[in-house]
Amino acid sequence: MCFHSKQSKTAQALEHRFKAKVVEGVSIEPTIYNGFSFPKTPIISNQEADKIILSNWGLMPSWAKDSSFRKNTLNARIETVKEKPSFKNYTQNRCLIIADGFFEWKWLDEKGLKKEKYFIDLPDEQSFAFAGIWSNWVDQKTGEIQHTYAMLTMEANALMSEIHNIKKRMPIIVSPNAEQQWLKRGELYIANDLLQAKLV
Repeated sequence: MCFHSKQSKTAQALEHRFKAKVVEGVSIEPTIYNGFSFPKTPIISNQEADKIILSNWGLMPSWAKDSSFRKNTLNARIETVKEKPSFKNYTQNRCLIIADGFFEWKWLDEKGLKKEKYFIDLPDEQSFAFAGIWSNWVDQKTGEIQHTYAMLTMEANALMSEIHNIKKRMPIIVSPNAEQQWLKRGELYIANDLLQAKLV
């Protein structure tokens, strides 16, 4: 699974890389994101594929009573996303989650008391996009509409199986030349074989 990511590029660099405009009023700052703080991170949705917006990590289905539910929906397994009640109504709401790296911890003992931290990225610190799905959730107490998302995961490849050696999962990274296909038609061409890792 993936709960910690990094985004270090400027708004201008992201606009150039993804051929999309950062919406007015949105500030893009170099940041390391902890999913369990439910941060707003830059994404591109299939609703507006030419815009970079900020969205809350942790998908909120329409029936969720309050925002505490999002701790359950940071990640969504690609194998079961069409079956799970939290996600099945949002599989047509696709998004690109912008990043240039993520972190995982390798367990060195059975209980995870000793761990090694790894940073995983693409060669040359390229920006990339995780595959995600999104929802708009209305807070019944305030009437506020929150844009939220979940990151799709898959079975770990050889590299990530060595690092994420207990659950053996990894986020899905969309191949750069197939990002629009994911947004428009839901076709996933992945770039996970390009990943590299270093101990930090």
